[in-house]
Amino acid sequence: MSRAFVKDADGIDELPDRPISDQPNEVTREGLQQIEAALATAQDAYAGAQATGDREGLSGAGRDLRYWTARRSTAVVAPEPEDNSIVRFGHTVTIARDDGREQTFRIVGQDEADPAHGTISHVSPLARALFGKGTGDVV
Repeated sequence: MSRAFVKDADGIDELPDRPISDQPNEVTREGLQQIEAALATAQDAYAGAQATGDREGLSGAGRDLRYWTARRSTAVVAPEPEDNSIVRFGHTVTIARDDGREQTFRIVGQDEADPAHGTISHVSPLARALFGKGTGDVV
């Protein structure tokens, strides 16, 4: 059964938990720092909502706190790649598109991926297609 919004006994909407990926939670060192910062922010927001009695704030902050706690507990910092002959997690890769454009991406963990800022998730289709490839390979 799917739950979108559920009202508790006091009539406050309870937010559903954020989905957690079943993929390995590999992260870069920077990604771990981002997770820890998000966890600290969620903890502060939860404490603030508790202090003011903000039930709706508690719901949102509690949701974020559960998510970031789970992500922190499963995070595994991937070692920096030593071999640059083939694409691996943590590498920065430049691809040449058929129309002549070039794009550069760094392959990172799911929570730190932001394609608009040059990072893609290691579970994305593009990253999966690039893994194991070398300079000059066609993907």
